[in-house]
Amino acid sequence: MSASITVFLLAIPMSLGLAVAMGAPLEAGLISAAVGGIVAGLLGGTPLQVSGPSAGLTVVTAEVIQIYGWRTTCAITIGAGLLQLMLGSLRAARSALAVSPAIVHGTLAGIGVAIALAQLHIVLGGSPQSSAISNALHLPEQLARVSPAAPLIGALTIAILVLWPRLPGRAGRLLRRVPAALASVGLATAAAAWAAPSIARVDLPSWRSHAFPEMPQGPLLGLATAVFTMMLVASLESLLAAVAVDKLAADRSRERAAGAASAGEEQGEVGAARLSLPLKRSDLDRELRAQGIANAVSGLLGGLAVSGGAVRSSANVRAGATGRASTVLHGVWILLASVLLVTALECIPLAALGALVMMVGLKMVSFAHIRNVHRHREFLVYGATIAGVLLVGVLKGVAIGIAAAVVVALHRLARTRISVTERDGRYLVVVRGQLTFLAVPRLSRTLGRLPQDADVVVELDGFFMDHAAYETIQDWSNAHSAHGGRVAFAGRSGGRIAEPTSSAHSCCRPWTPWRNHHCHDQPEHAPPTSTPAGHPAEPPATAPVPAPAPGTAAESTHTATLTGPAPTTAAASATTRHAPSRMPPSAEPRTKSSASLTSPPPGPQLTPTSPAPPQPTSLASVPRLAQPAPTARASLASGAHRLVRGISSFQRDTAPLVRGELARLAEEGQRPSQLFITCADSRLVTSMITASGPGDLFTVRNIGNLVPPPETEDGDHSVGAAIEYAVDTLGVDSITVCGHSGCGAMNALLGAEPDTRDTPLWRWLRHGLPSLERVASRNHAPARLSGRQPADAAEQLCLTNVVQQLDHLRAHPPVARRIADGTLQLHGMYFHVAEAQSYLLTERTGTGNRPDEVFDPVAPAQPAELARTGA
Repeated sequence: MSASITVFLLAIPMSLGLAVAMGAPLEAGLISAAVGGIVAGLLGGTPLQVSGPSAGLTVVTAEVIQIYGWRTTCAITIGAGLLQLMLGSLRAARSALAVSPAIVHGTLAGIGVAIALAQLHIVLGGSPQSSAISNALHLPEQLARVSPAAPLIGALTIAILVLWPRLPGRAGRLLRRVPAALASVGLATAAAAWAAPSIARVDLPSWRSHAFPEMPQGPLLGLATAVFTMMLVASLESLLAAVAVDKLAADRSRERAAGAASAGEEQGEVGAARLSLPLKRSDLDRELRAQGIANAVSGLLGGLAVSGGAVRSSANVRAGATGRASTVLHGVWILLASVLLVTALECIPLAALGALVMMVGLKMVSFAHIRNVHRHREFLVYGATIAGVLLVGVLKGVAIGIAAAVVVALHRLARTRISVTERDGRYLVVVRGQLTFLAVPRLSRTLGRLPQDADVVVELDGFFMDHAAYETIQDWSNAHSAHGGRVAFAGRSGGRIAEPTSSAHSCCRPWTPWRNHHCHDQPEHAPPTSTPAGHPAEPPATAPVPAPAPGTAAESTHTATLTGPAPTTAAASATTRHAPSRMPPSAEPRTKSSASLTSPPPGPQLTPTSPAPPQPTSLASVPRLAQPAPTARASLASGAHRLVRGISSFQRDTAPLVRGELARLAEEGQRPSQLFITCADSRLVTSMITASGPGDLFTVRNIGNLVPPPETEDGDHSVGAAIEYAVDTLGVDSITVCGHSGCGAMNALLGAEPDTRDTPLWRWLRHGLPSLERVASRNHAPARLSGRQPADAAEQLCLTNVVQQLDHLRAHPPVARRIADGTLQLHGMYFHVAEAQSYLLTERTGTGNRPDEVFDPVAPAQPAELARTGA
C-alpha cells in the first residue's frame, strides 16, 4: 500500500508534465498512467515495473500530434500496441536487446536533449517549437521576451528537485519519504499561488469533451513509419527498464540478506537462506505483450502511448514493493484522482511541470553510459545517434546510428597493421588485426619487398583470415621457399592458424569437453627418454639451428618452424609441442629457444578443404627409436613429464591472460570473500565448481574436509590456524564446508578398523568420529538430499559430516565471535561427483523440535542473463 501511494504521488505530476510536453490533452496523460498501472501491471512479465506515459516517447508523440492531430495519434498508438503484441508473441524481446547499447542509449540521450530544449521554452513562459533544432534557434528570441514569474517558478522547482534527496538529519530522512517530484511541484504551486497568481496553470477540460481515436488520415507510408517508430521506442524503453528493475530488485534482496544475516544465524539460518534464494527474472516476452495490450487500450480510451519507466519503477522498488499489487493500486489511485482532484490539479503552474520534465530529459543523458561507450571505443556511434535524433528525428537517427556502427565494425575489421623488423639477417613480419581482402594489397607489397633467400617469421595476431588473404600468404610462402628462403608462421600465443582439422588433436581442440586427457601425454608428443645402456642413440636426420641473439623472433613466446632447404648435417634432435589451434599448413611449431630448418616436399600445397598430405619433416616429427618396456624409473619420468608439460602449457596459454590480474593481486594483496574448506580428493576442483578465479577463495583442503574442534588440535593446528587467519586477518564474509560423494575418508570410517590406529592417517580421521556418532544418534534428524534419501550409508555419512564439521567450526572462538557480531555466515555444501551437481544445506522445520538438515540442489543460471546483468 505505501509503495503504491509513493508511486502515485510521483506519477501525477509526471503524467501531467509529459502531456504538456507532447502537446496532448492533459487528461490523456492521466489515462495512460492509469492504464499502464492497471493493465500492464496485471499482465506484465516484470511485476515491479511501473508503466505509464514515457519521456522517451515525448519527441515521437509530439511530432505525430503536430502532423496528424490528436485523434489520429490515438489510432497510431493502437497500431503500435498491436505490433508490440505480435512481436511479444513471436518471442522477439531478447532480439530487441541485441541492438548495440551505444545506439540504444544514444537514442534515449538524443530524446532527452530534445525534451530539455522543448521544456526550457515552457519554463521561460513560452511555447516549444516543432523540432529540437527550431527550439535551439528560437531560444534567443524567447529569452528576449521572458517574464520573471515563470522562470522563477521553474528555478524553484529545479532547486527542490536537486536538493530534496540531500536533506540532512532525521527531519531530512522523514521528508525524503515524499517523492522529490511531488515536493517540488507542490511547493512551486504554493509559491505561485502566493507570488504569481496570474501565471499559466494546468487546464483540465471536461471529461465530456474528451477526444477518442478516429480512423487514420494521411499517407500510408507516413502512418506506418509513425507506428513503427512509436513501437520501437516504447519497446526499447520498456525492456531496458525491465532489465534495470531486475538489477534493483537483486540489489535490494542482497542488502536485506546481509542485514538479516545475524538473525538468520540465530534462527538456524532459515531466514537468511530464504532471502538468499535467486530472484525470478523478468519474462521479457510477456512484458512486451503486456505493453502492447496497454498501448492498445490506452489508445482506445484516448490516452498517450505507454511504456515502462525507470523513474517510476525505481521508486516502486525503493519504496518496498514486493509484487504487482503496488503497480496496479497506483493506477487505481490515479484513476480516482483524475475524477476527484480536478480542482487541485488545475492549480499546478505549467512552468513547474516543464521544469520537472526538463530535468527528466537531462537525466536521460547518462554520464555513466558515456563513459561506458567511450571505454568500449563506441563513442562515435553514440554521438552519431544523438546527432541524428536531434537533426532528423528518432527513426532516422536510429538508422544513422546503425550505419555508424556498421562503418566502425568494418573499419576495425579492415584495419590491419603490418610491420617488418630485421635482425642478424632474419625478418619478423608482424600482422596485427584481421586479414581480409582489404589488407591483401598492403600485405602483398610488404612480403614482396623481402629478400628472396631470407629467413622470415610471419606472426599473425588475429582471429580471422578470409580466403583471399589465405591464398596470398600461401602463394608467397611457396614462392619464397622455392627461391631458397625459409618461412615460419606463428600466432600471438604460439598457436597454429588455419591448420587442417584432420591434423588437430581432438582432445586439445578449443571448446571441447575436458576429459582428463593430455595431448602432451600422447606418444607422438612424448619427450625423448634416456637411452638405456647398450642401446646407443641413433642420430636424427636434421640439424639444430644455433640459438639466435637476444631480441630475435625466436626468443618470443611464440612457436613456429622454419621450412626451407634440408640441411645435410646431423645432430641431436629437439622436440616441440603441437598447439591446439590453426596456422597455414606449411608451418610447424618452433620452440622458445630455437627454430628448426626443414624443407617442404615438392608438390601441391595444402588448401583449407583438402585432406592433409604428409607433413614436412621437422624436428618434432622425427621417428623415435623403439623403447624397452616401461620400468619404475620410466614411470617416474612420465609423471614428471606430465607435470612439466602442464606447467609449460600454463606458461604459454594461460599466463599471458591472467598476468595482469595476478600483478594487481600481488600489489594489492589478497582479499578473498570466502574461506572454502573441502576435501583433498583430486576429483574436486574448487575453482571449477564455484566458477571462481584468483583472489576469490581462501581454500583449505584436507582428507575428509574435517574441522577439528579447537580443544582437540593437540598435534595439528593447520586448520585452526587457517580459520583464524581467514576470519581475523583476511576478514572473510562466509565460510563453506564442502563434502562430496564417494569420499574415501568416510568409506574408511565405515570400514573395518585397522590393526593399529597409531598412524598419521587414523590420528587425523578421529576428527570424523563425531560424524559417525551423529549418524547413529537419535537426537539429530538424518541429513538428506532434497527429494530423495541418501543412496547408501557412505552418502549418509558424507552429508552428516558436513553438518557435523559446521558444528565444530562454530566452536572456534574467532568464528563464534564473528557470528555473534552478525558479520560471518556459515554454509554447508555437497558436491555429487558423478552427477556434477552441487547442493546447499538448508535447515527446515522437522518433526518435533529437531530441524531437518536438507541439501537443496543449485539450479543452473542462464549465461545470457548473467552476462547482461553482470552477476
